[in-house]
Amino acid sequence: MAQGPLIPRQKREMGLMIFVCVLLSVLASTPTSNGWGPEGHSIVCKIAESYLTSNARKAVRELLPKDAIDLASVCSWPDEIRKQQKWSTMLHFVDTPGVCNFDYNRDCHSNGVKDFCVVAAIKNYTEQLETYQHSPTYIHQPLHCGFVADSGGNTILVNWYDVKTTLHKVWDDNMVQKKMNDSFYGDLITMAKELKMKIDSQDYYAQKVNEWRACGNDAFACAKEFASESIELACSLAYKDVYQYCTLGDYYFTTRISTVEERIMQAAIRLASLLNKIFSNIQEGNSPKISQILTSVSKSVDK
Repeated sequence: MAQGPLIPRQKREMGLMIFVCVLLSVLASTPTSNGWGPEGHSIVCKIAESYLTSNARKAVRELLPKDAIDLASVCSWPDEIRKQQKWSTMLHFVDTPGVCNFDYNRDCHSNGVKDFCVVAAIKNYTEQLETYQHSPTYIHQPLHCGFVADSGGNTILVNWYDVKTTLHKVWDDNMVQKKMNDSFYGDLITMAKELKMKIDSQDYYAQKVNEWRACGNDAFACAKEFASESIELACSLAYKDVYQYCTLGDYYFTTRISTVEERIMQAAIRLASLLNKIFSNIQEGNSPKISQILTSVSKSVDK
């Protein structure tokens, strides 16, 4: 059944969905997967929400649909956006031609169409939003910047213990789910709290947080930096010692899960920093209405 015209509230919510889709492009997918999976999406957003300023928290909650209770509620939206906005699928990832470095001019295209990848999407959306011109974003799941030949690990068939799956799904879902089940009795909220405690601790992660936030003021440069981080991890960890139909088990899990956790923590910190910058000027009587922030994004709903 054809969908009728969107009313202003629906358009605003769709604008937020598209906006979140870009912000969470790290968590979004290559064409055939679901990003980190629902658990990873929710963990990132639950952690990120705890680091929002009062202005950012107020703005995000005003923009949420009526049935959404928190930021984590919108973290599965990128997958819904792909269903409704088919053109956006190619804007959720970038792959390299089998090499362990990212080059924008070489890698950011879709079937010959230049500037069509997640890094370009980040650049274009930041330029559309006045309060978002200098905000960094990120691409954190290593296989979202994988190799063209295997679609970021989607065509590499493996056994995760005794379950047939793909390498991409191992990184999207299986390792996060195993960690959550083994260490946190399957409880997502407990896992999110544990990762936040690591971030707040006065040791390794506390020292890392400032580094994670210190990308700079150029969103385009930040996006390229984060893509480079991911392809390096894809080569050194995700693809390493993996081949078609191999079995991945305890050794693969124990030598990679700390990286999965760290990338989730990085995504949360950078998402929070991004939202805080976007909404830093939301002050009573001193800024446009929050809904105006999404004007240019919501226009894409009509396209």
